[in-house]
Amino acid sequence: MAFLRTGRADADTGLRAGVLTGAKGTFSAGTDLKVAPKGESPAVQGRGFGGVTETGRTKPLIAAVEGAALAGGLELALARDLIVAAEDATFGPPEAGRGPIDAARGATRLPQRVPYHLAMEVLLTGEPVGGSHAGRPGLVNRVTAPGEAVAVALGLADTLARDAPLAPAAVKSLVRAAEGVPEADLFAVQREAALTASADVPEGMTAYAERRAPRWTAK
Repeated sequence: MAFLRTGRADADTGLRAGVLTGAKGTFSAGTDLKVAPKGESPAVQGRGFGGVTETGRTKPLIAAVEGAALAGGLELALARDLIVAAEDATFGPPEAGRGPIDAARGATRLPQRVPYHLAMEVLLTGEPVGGSHAGRPGLVNRVTAPGEAVAVALGLADTLARDAPLAPAAVKSLVRAAEGVPEADLFAVQREAALTASADVPEGMTAYAERRAPRWTAK
C-alpha cells in the first residue's frame, strides 16, 4: 500500500505488479460521511480518491476485496486492472441514497465492466452486489472463499510478474489510447504501442522454442 500511496510503484524496477487491499475485513467503505460535511476528504489533488483513482500507473495493479467495497471503495476497485473478491464481499455506490454521486469515475467505469442495465441498477438503486454475483457478469476476475482474496491476488500478481517487463505498460497504454478511437485509427495506435524494437521480443520467442524461462532485460 505504501508504494501505491507514495507513487513509487512505477519507479521501483523490482516491483512488477501490485495488490491493493483493505484491513480488518473491509476493503473500503469510501469517504467518512461523519467528517465529509466539514470539508474533510480522502481525495488527493490530481490523484483522485485515496490518491490512486486518477493516476495512470504503468504496472498492473490488482484489488483484493474482502468485505465492503462501497462508494469510494468501489471506485478504488474499478480503478485497478484486475479484481479478486471473496464470495461474501459487497460492491456498491450508495451515493444514490445519500446525495452526491461519485467523483472518481465509478459511474463511468462500471458500465464499461458489466452490461449497461446491470450497471444502471447498481448506480441508480445503490444496492450492493455480492462477490459471487459480481463474478457472473465479469465485474471481478476471481471469486474466492472468504479470507482468501489477498492470497489469490498475490498469486495472480506472481503470474503477471513473469511477463516481459515492458509488456504490461504497453498493453495498458494501448487500452487507454484506444478508448473512443475510431476503428480505422486503432491499427496506428497499436503500431505505436508495439514493442517490436525491444530485445525482449526475440528473447521471448527463443525461450519458447528452447523450452526455457525467458531472461528478460526490459530493453
